[in-house]
Amino acid sequence: MRYVLTAILFSFFSLCLVSPVLAVEGNTKKSQALLECIPACPDYSKNISWASKPVNPQKSVDVFYVYPTIYPKTSPKNMDIFDKTLRSDVQGLLKAQAGVFSGSANLFAPYYRQVTFACLDPKQDMMLNSYFRIGADDVHRAFDYYLNFLNNGRPFILAAHSQGSVVMLDLIRSRFKDPKLQNALVAAYLIGYSVTDEDLKNYPWIKPAQKADDTGVVISWNTQAPGATGSPVLRPGAICINPLTWTTDETPADKSLNLGAVFFDDFKGTIIREVPHYTGARVDKKIGALITTPPEKVEIGHFPKGVLHKFDYAFWYRNIEKNVQDRIKSYFKKQ
Repeated sequence: MRYVLTAILFSFFSLCLVSPVLAVEGNTKKSQALLECIPACPDYSKNISWASKPVNPQKSVDVFYVYPTIYPKTSPKNMDIFDKTLRSDVQGLLKAQAGVFSGSANLFAPYYRQVTFACLDPKQDMMLNSYFRIGADDVHRAFDYYLNFLNNGRPFILAAHSQGSVVMLDLIRSRFKDPKLQNALVAAYLIGYSVTDEDLKNYPWIKPAQKADDTGVVISWNTQAPGATGSPVLRPGAICINPLTWTTDETPADKSLNLGAVFFDDFKGTIIREVPHYTGARVDKKIGALITTPPEKVEIGHFPKGVLHKFDYAFWYRNIEKNVQDRIKSYFKKQ
């Protein structure tokens, strides 16, 4: 699958020479100060800009994965992809999250200049944030490079979590009107952010999963406890797929359907423990959330009480892993 390179070159030069933030500011002292604070631009023709890029892909399907928010500092407002500690954190997530895909697919994962926690306002549309756009446009360029030079005509999965899922939703909105991309898509796992009814209306190529083996679909959920409020990633009209049944209906799924929760030290990528039949789940269509009651107290980090965002992959790890296999088999059967 080959794609025109003009868009890549234009996007690269517009990002690396005139950032989105500076373009609206003009050539002023203020814009110069901002320029000095924006980390160096990734060059996706170089291996150093990739967290994972197989030299000789052996599997018949790829996965293009975008990691969640890991960068907390207030300055600069975007992640420096050459920071050794942050790069190590991403490597841990390649196991703690992308591991559900990499057993079945060749893993491609770009480093990108994601926006910091401190720059995000959950009451505003993140996609309109100028600093968010820096990282999002990095991923657009990485995806273009992947399609032109790395994909070699294989079907692919899109996968992400949290800020990564916002970036991936932005990519699907803007790029997947193209039938070639739609036909190559096994499925898109946009976990930990909201794909909404408005998205389905405005972008008809975005179709939610209805069963365990449909393809070309989007899979999304936000995990929280009963009664939880204030989730910064749960937006009005969010759709929700239950990872124990792979449907959108509200029928509760018993914990017996849970093939195994896997808890990681996320940034080291080491398994702490695995618990079969850990917890059940149900979809709450009114709020668009995946509701579960963990059998123990869990550390939720900086999120509001009951918002189990940190465990969107961990609680359902083995089910996601099997579902990836099922959708790949279904894709080739249909072909």
